[in-house]
Amino acid sequence: MKNPIKHVAVIGTGVIGASWTALFLAHGLDVTATDVAPGAEERLRAYVQKAAPALQRLAAQSPMAAGRLSFTADLASAVAAADLVQENGPERIDFKRDLYGTLDALLRPEVIIASSSSGLTMSEIQSACPAHPERCVIGHPFNPPHLIPLVEIVGGAKTSEDTIGRVTEFYAALGKRTIRLHKEVPGHVANRLQAALWREVVHLVASGVVSVSDADAAVCWGPGLRWGVMGPNLLYHLAGGAGGIEHFFDQFTGPMTAWWKVLGSPEITPELRSRIVAGVLEEAGPRSLDELAAQRDEDLLGLLAVRART
Repeated sequence: MKNPIKHVAVIGTGVIGASWTALFLAHGLDVTATDVAPGAEERLRAYVQKAAPALQRLAAQSPMAAGRLSFTADLASAVAAADLVQENGPERIDFKRDLYGTLDALLRPEVIIASSSSGLTMSEIQSACPAHPERCVIGHPFNPPHLIPLVEIVGGAKTSEDTIGRVTEFYAALGKRTIRLHKEVPGHVANRLQAALWREVVHLVASGVVSVSDADAAVCWGPGLRWGVMGPNLLYHLAGGAGGIEHFFDQFTGPMTAWWKVLGSPEITPELRSRIVAGVLEEAGPRSLDELAAQRDEDLLGLLAVRART
């Protein structure tokens, strides 16, 4: 890689920033993290330690050298040695613009600034960078980034192809599965797909068709199992039988588009919100958030191991 990335600055060490940090360290990168929240360093180091066994399992066939972690509340010190900045700040455009204007002045021209933003567009963010907007890019992960492979890469109006290529190569070297968005849309791609599905779940619950727990079961014990292996387009290719995707279109275009016309557009009223909250808490039962997260991560590790074999 031109201008190899060996030192990463992580701005914001909440769940996403901490998970990124664990992944970077596991791949032998040095990390300087920064966060002004009280107790941030202690929480970050605890998260990294907790994530280490899962990362060791993922790397069982090729042990990785651990990088070094340092922490400072001072932004300028945090980014001084960085080859790439992974920014995980609040989803507020005013905050992002102020931060990126500061980073633009602090960083060497070749240093990439990658944002974990889940919905804001890079064109909006990089407008605050008068010197080098071309090195700014969205690198949106999925929670938790140290386990979920997907990273959405989205350039802004002024992002260079060189930046897109370098950041894609960087994430791929970490074992990430990247996708490139050729146009900016709020929420990017995967979050929009999740939002479309959840909108219909909310509509079906609000209409009294199904309970919260049964809606979850319908997804995770039905199509969700298949989606963990192949995407919907390839699965519909299989659903077409010997004729593949062409026969699928012939057979199912009518029924599918008829369903589209009656999909819901629910309003989340206080009553509906209370109903969904109660349903989620009933489904979770006595399991704490930590216990649910541990179950999720253990199952993800099993699925990733299967995917690695195939």
